[in-house]
Amino acid sequence: MPTPAFTAQEMEQTIRRYYDGCNEADVDKMVSCFTADAVHYFPQGMTRGAFRGAQEIAQRWRSVVRKLGARWTIDHILIDPAKGEAVLEWSNFTASSLVRGTEWVLFDRGSHLIREIRAYVAAAPAQGATRLELGGFDYAQRGYPLA
Repeated sequence: MPTPAFTAQEMEQTIRRYYDGCNEADVDKMVSCFTADAVHYFPQGMTRGAFRGAQEIAQRWRSVVRKLGARWTIDHILIDPAKGEAVLEWSNFTASSLVRGTEWVLFDRGSHLIREIRAYVAAAPAQGATRLELGGFDYAQRGYPLA
């Protein structure tokens, strides 16, 4: 039996539920948006590596919200349900900063849950970095040019 198609509206609802969960520091709400083995990638040097697994993703964001009072807005969103992909632009506010960025979101076709997020942040590169790319992301395996 083929997997039922999901709509742009369903994908957007999942993304917005995830961001609501982040803003509320609600681990269960965030976890409900991800496959168990989901991965959230970041620019190299931004975090101590990718967040791996729905529980880790949710726990780490809860910690950020509690420590920094972080809050996110979704400023723009584009969705391609045929590919199970979305890209969005966001703003992140804390008491001392404003950071803007984008995320590429990949959905699992079977569960209709998020399986991967690739975050790109408008920020200065890590000190001494010679490659400005996502840490831990296998560019070669995904077919990206390396030189």
